[in-house]
Amino acid sequence: VEENPDPAAAGEPLEAYPALASCIQRHAPSAEVVGADGTHTLWLPIWIGDSVSSCLEIVRPAPFDGAVLQVIAGVVSVYRNFQNLLDYSERDSLTGLLNRKTFDDQLAKMLQVSSDYEAMRAPVIEERRHHTETEKQWLAVIDVDHFKLVNDKFGHLYGDEVLILIANLLQSSFRSQDRVFRFGGEEFVVLLRSTTLANAYKIIERFRTNVEGHDFPQVGRVTVSVGFVSISALEAPVIILGRADQALYYAKSHGRNMACHYDELVSGGLLHTIESNDTAEFF
Repeated sequence: VEENPDPAAAGEPLEAYPALASCIQRHAPSAEVVGADGTHTLWLPIWIGDSVSSCLEIVRPAPFDGAVLQVIAGVVSVYRNFQNLLDYSERDSLTGLLNRKTFDDQLAKMLQVSSDYEAMRAPVIEERRHHTETEKQWLAVIDVDHFKLVNDKFGHLYGDEVLILIANLLQSSFRSQDRVFRFGGEEFVVLLRSTTLANAYKIIERFRTNVEGHDFPQVGRVTVSVGFVSISALEAPVIILGRADQALYYAKSHGRNMACHYDELVSGGLLHTIESNDTAEFF
C-alpha cells in the first residue's frame, strides 16, 4: 500500500485496494489482480499473530501458475516463521508495541540516517534555509496523565486496558514509517521519520486529540502529555532522550494534555538546561 501524498497522513486506506482488503478480511493466503495493461499482481499478506505486519507484492506479465505459487508459498512460510520469532523478542507482551530493547537499535539506525542526511545536505543548507522547512527525524516521549489514579480507582485490569487502547491509538495516529515503542509503565516513545516541524506537530497533535476524544470503557476520559525533540547525529542518545523528557516534564507541570517542542521552549526562555557529560537537568 502506497503512502498518502500528505506527509502527515497515517497512510493510504486499505480500501483503495479492495482485492487486498478482501484477502486480509477473509484471512486468505493471497490475492491476484490483473491490471488494465495485462500485468498480474500477486499480494501475499504476512501474518504476525492476528494482524498483518507486511505484504509481499509480486508483479509479472504472465499469470501465476500452480508451480510458481507453490514455490512462493514455501518462501513466504519460511519468512513468516522467521518474522514471528523475531517479533516475539521485539514486542511488548501487553500492548504489542516494540519494546525498550528494540528502541536502542532503532534509534541507532535513525542516528545513522540523520548523519548521512546532514552530510548530504550540508553544501546546500544555506541556500534552502529560506525556501523550505527542513525535514528532520524526531523523537517524542509520551506519558499518560494521572495514570496512577486510574490504577488506584479502577484497578490494574482497567489500567492495562487503557494502555492497550493507547497503543492502538498510537498505531492508528502515526504513520506507517514511524516507530512506536512502549518504554515501560505508562510511558511510550515514538521515532518520527523525515518530516518537518510543522508536520511533526500535526501528527503528534492528531494522536493527542484522538486520545482526548476517545471514550475509555469504565474509565471515561484519558489524556496524554508529549515532549518531542529533533534528532541529530551530533548528539548522544541520552541527550536526545533527556531533552524530550524535559519537554514532557514541562507539559505535565503546565496543565498536561499538551505537546511541547524542546527547542521552542528553550528559544522562548521557558526552559533552561545545564548539560554535563551524559546528563541534562531541568530547572
